[in-house]
Amino acid sequence: AEKIARALVERRLAACTQIVGPIESTYWWKGNVERAEEWLCLIKSRRSLYAQVEREISRLHPYETPQIIATPIVCGSEDYLKWLSDELAQE
Repeated sequence: AEKIARALVERRLAACTQIVGPIESTYWWKGNVERAEEWLCLIKSRRSLYAQVEREISRLHPYETPQIIATPIVCGSEDYLKWLSDELAQE
């Protein structure tokens, strides 16, 4: 998680990342119920950078199918959203 988080920030694909964990995940994988200790990485970015973020995570992540999902920002403080925009790669 640390390697991915740092790579995304260094490439300005994320303005900020936060690593939460360890967490315990229970899930189906190849016909079996599995349980694993994992770390959740929250990535602050913008929609236009999603494809690049996904490629970078897939390239660096050890899982065959890592969880990569996007959640829209519905609201946020004007100052924070400006900072976020200023720190990301320009389009």
